[in-house]
Amino acid sequence: MSFDKHLFISYAHIDNEPVTPEQQGWITRFHASLEALLSMRLGGHAEIWRDDKLKGNDVFADEIVEQFPETAALVSVLSPRYLNSEWCTREAVEFCNVAIQSGGVIVENKARVFKVIKTPVDSQETLPDVMRDVLGYEFYIFEDETPLELDPAYGEKYAQDYNRKVGKLAWDVAQLVKQLQESRTAEAEREAADHDRDEPVTDKPTIYLAECTRDQKAAREILEAELKLHGYPVLPAQRLHNDEEEDYLPEVEGLLKQCQLSIHLVGERYGAVPGGPSQKSIGELQNQLAARQCKDGNLQRIIWLPDGTVSDQAPQQAFIKALHEDAEAQFGADLITGDIEDLKTAIHATLKKIQQPETPKPAEQDAAAAGTKLVYLICDEKDRKATVPVRKFCKQQGVDVSLPAFEGD
Repeated sequence: MSFDKHLFISYAHIDNEPVTPEQQGWITRFHASLEALLSMRLGGHAEIWRDDKLKGNDVFADEIVEQFPETAALVSVLSPRYLNSEWCTREAVEFCNVAIQSGGVIVENKARVFKVIKTPVDSQETLPDVMRDVLGYEFYIFEDETPLELDPAYGEKYAQDYNRKVGKLAWDVAQLVKQLQESRTAEAEREAADHDRDEPVTDKPTIYLAECTRDQKAAREILEAELKLHGYPVLPAQRLHNDEEEDYLPEVEGLLKQCQLSIHLVGERYGAVPGGPSQKSIGELQNQLAARQCKDGNLQRIIWLPDGTVSDQAPQQAFIKALHEDAEAQFGADLITGDIEDLKTAIHATLKKIQQPETPKPAEQDAAAAGTKLVYLICDEKDRKATVPVRKFCKQQGVDVSLPAFEGD
């Protein structure tokens, strides 16, 4: 599908009011930042447009709708005013209606609508269903329990977080635009060859990046952006329904079955607890489901629990303790306690193993050919003699024992 305009920014006028007279409005600066970064991602000028709303009120104009068929994607800047404005939410509804007629709102598992959440909102019920389900980009952080917009005016940290979020959004929009362009070119062939396929073909493993609590969200966003940059499909791609266990558990289970690796970021907070009999948080539930899938299938797991992590919430502290001590909680997982760079190293090492499985060593091949079981006994060379009783016992049980190669490579 080819479009004259890449993006339409839908927003409430009050959200573009400058804090001081000498400043630009937040939307004006956001538009300029996104346009610059999206242009770089696309390798050409990004066509982004919005209604300047010069009259100072949110008046819906029919000429806006007339341009929606030529627009690839929508960015809605959510705020309390936006969601209470009939005209703003109508822009979202009308874009989705038009998108259905021009290739669909969801194209190969990617939505043509993006939510920039400028400030926390109580409900998104006034948005179309598809927009409520897509993941949003939170452009605020909490300081002393008070939400503050990511705005360079608040200082260097806010500027860095703002630029990172805009960069992530620009990347995701660029991937969607490219996908739409490729879809038009290959539409006839794809319909014939891939009529029953919902997911894009990829030779890279799919990764389940578990939902996490607010204190780990920044790390999750960094990982998600890096994994996508390297071409790895990352799930969940849409907001999960975590109000009730009966809805949440099957949804997570279904996603895990599509994945070869799950990554769990554990912090100080316990997080949301769906309604249901277990009364466990979504973090603990996802870990349990991934451990079960690891036993039943071919799922690799990584848990990140930064060294020294403790919680003043009893259920979370119990979960943290279980991850350190309980074999069931940590089943099949590499527990990483270093910093985020250590986590990245572990992730890429695991992905390499998944993509390039090691050839079995001769001892393993011999054991497999003989139909026997093999134990790999790890010890220091100076303790080799002390392992003799263990090795004899294993032999008596019909189990071969392989020791490390103490010399050579």
